[in-house]
Amino acid sequence: MLSAMTMPDRAFWTETLDFIAALAQRVGEQLLQDFAGDRATTEKADGSLLTRSDTWADATLKAAVQERFPEHGLLSEEGNHDFPAGDWCWVIDPIDGTTNFSYGIPIWGISIGLLYRGWPVFGYLYYPPTREACWGFWPGETGLDLEPGAFYNGRPARVTSADPGPNKTFSFCTRSVEFLPRPFTCKVRSLGSASYNLMAVAIGSMLGAYELTPKAWDIAAVWVILQGAGATWISLADYPPFPLEPGQNYGRRSNPCLIASRPELADFFRQEIGI
Repeated sequence: MLSAMTMPDRAFWTETLDFIAALAQRVGEQLLQDFAGDRATTEKADGSLLTRSDTWADATLKAAVQERFPEHGLLSEEGNHDFPAGDWCWVIDPIDGTTNFSYGIPIWGISIGLLYRGWPVFGYLYYPPTREACWGFWPGETGLDLEPGAFYNGRPARVTSADPGPNKTFSFCTRSVEFLPRPFTCKVRSLGSASYNLMAVAIGSMLGAYELTPKAWDIAAVWVILQGAGATWISLADYPPFPLEPGQNYGRRSNPCLIASRPELADFFRQEIGI
């Protein structure tokens, strides 16, 4: 357990990674059973879908994290949207890709990020149907003793150095695809999970991604992974995605962004799409 007055050492980060990895896998195994069975949904006030699995996973993840880190705050998609006071806060999306989950499409996962003074410093993604795990560390300017980097299934992750072309891929979300220029330099993919779309850039599968409406819980974990993998993040809003501020409600705030494998490609895609 990390007290409010203690700065974490390297052992803390190793133990935290092990704990979150085991937790995500445990929750993921139950979600896989749900995925093979009853996936009945309801509609939330914002029009997005909700399953009993979302609610169960949210409660289970939060309870485990709170027991392990009782002094840390919590913010989650299916729970509290007000960013709490205090140095440390976990941001959780129990199922990123609920629509995919509800229709039996096997691209959905668990997203868990740890923020220090509003900045994401550790992120973990786990996609149970494909057994993919991706995590990263990024101290930024927080002053934490933390080795930056990103990892995919236990191996270092890095963006691709490839140039755009007809056999390369780029991700649009379901809302940004209406801005897709025709013709477009790359093949286009829209996978139904914001974190997976963005992770694909970090692991070198895609040259870039354009997301219009990701919320804080969609990006808290993958933001760290992208930084650690060397990606370029361009915010398309008049405010930055981070740091989150205590007392602010993030339930409705979207974070439109363009992600690219290197800075010059961010400029290239921005001009091509016209954003």
